[in-house]
Amino acid sequence: MNIAMVALAVVLTQQPAAEVSTPDLAVISARLGDCAADFVVKDSDGQPIYAALVHVRIRYGFLGIKRVDLEVGTDSSGRARVEGLPDKIKPLSFDVQKADTKALVEQTHLSPCQATYEVSLQ
Repeated sequence: MNIAMVALAVVLTQQPAAEVSTPDLAVISARLGDCAADFVVKDSDGQPIYAALVHVRIRYGFLGIKRVDLEVGTDSSGRARVEGLPDKIKPLSFDVQKADTKALVEQTHLSPCQATYEVSLQ
């Protein structure tokens, strides 16, 4: 009986250490299609910027009457993703800003459906 208790105590104390998880990517979805835009936002020194805001206004429907404004903040590695963008894309302007610095990213019909943008805020 004592041997079983000792064996159980040894097994319970030798549990594997918890794995360090990577932070999840900040994602927002327009739910209008299958396209997406990934952003990596860095400062002038090439360091990732946390909590930079990525904003886009999407016009859709007949004559673009319907619209949706989306805004997502970057994670600790400066990454953010806007997904669910319409397949038949009209030109989109993404405003990326942090404090008083701002950058503009254009996505046109010539851009790939799954685009990645490296943005430098200076």
